[in-house]
Amino acid sequence: MASQEIETLAAALAKLPGLGPRSARRAVLWLVKRRETALPALLDALATVGEALVECEVCGNVDTRNPCAICADPRRDSKSLCVVEDVADLWALDRAKLFTGKYHVLGGKLSALDGVRPEDLNIAALLARIEEGGVDEVVLAMNATLEGQTTAHYLAERLEAYPLRITQLAHGLPVGGELDYLDEGTLAQALRARRPVG
Repeated sequence: MASQEIETLAAALAKLPGLGPRSARRAVLWLVKRRETALPALLDALATVGEALVECEVCGNVDTRNPCAICADPRRDSKSLCVVEDVADLWALDRAKLFTGKYHVLGGKLSALDGVRPEDLNIAALLARIEEGGVDEVVLAMNATLEGQTTAHYLAERLEAYPLRITQLAHGLPVGGELDYLDEGTLAQALRARRPVG
């Protein structure tokens, strides 16, 4: 049985996404075994980020500077704007290095069950950015959930009044996926989004 302090650390780590109680205990043991090197580095990194973390006033990203590195990058195409539900979605898309434009984080998705209404999301700031001009395309990168698609549909309706191209991420078959392992929703979307060969 570990001390109360070690159990408290393991419980705190277990609250992180992707870590359960067993994984958290393994992480604590790893840190304890390397307490002279790994533990101080981790504590310093946490303290530094904790003090410097800010939300970007332009897009809603989380960074250590404001505006964030993406918004401040002059190489980014400011004519293309990718709208995402959450910062995690922004980071996932940007990690792929396929989108060279800028982003806008809504801070959630519309959900009648959870009481999330349009005014609860960062939609007014999105419309203000578009009204400033200079945006030619808005990519709606919502998750393929009922709430995500409802949010995308709502945004598409709101953006119809502006002279810009509105696109949405494709949904369907994953690369390397076998048909008999896919759910009906994925198969239905793939059939609806079919395109000519050649």
